[in-house]
Amino acid sequence: MDKKSILPTLSLFTSLSTLLCCALPALLVTIGAGAALASIVHVIPWLVYLSKYKAFTFLFSALMLLLAGFFIYRSRNDPCPIDQDQAMACMRMRKVSLYIYFLSILIFLIGFFFAFIAVKIFY
Repeated sequence: MDKKSILPTLSLFTSLSTLLCCALPALLVTIGAGAALASIVHVIPWLVYLSKYKAFTFLFSALMLLLAGFFIYRSRNDPCPIDQDQAMACMRMRKVSLYIYFLSILIFLIGFFFAFIAVKIFY
């Protein structure tokens, strides 16, 4: 894995933790699958801690997204290798990193909505 794609990938995983802590339980309860949620929490008990400390989870995820965005922005004009195949791979990795980054932001925003906004609106 290219070192320039590590941070966007890590930001994707931290954003997924925001979905697991907040959006997934809200979705399961909304569709009437509370028993499924109870089973998931029984099998994966650390989900309770993600939900309990959701502010820290979102803060860490936001910091990772900001850091990844900074490094993607900073490396946008870095030179690629002269070899044609390596240059194509370099440009492809930049696009993949950017797609992963924007997917991470989308996942973060969905989780943020369910954790902080939907809770205030619907409860």
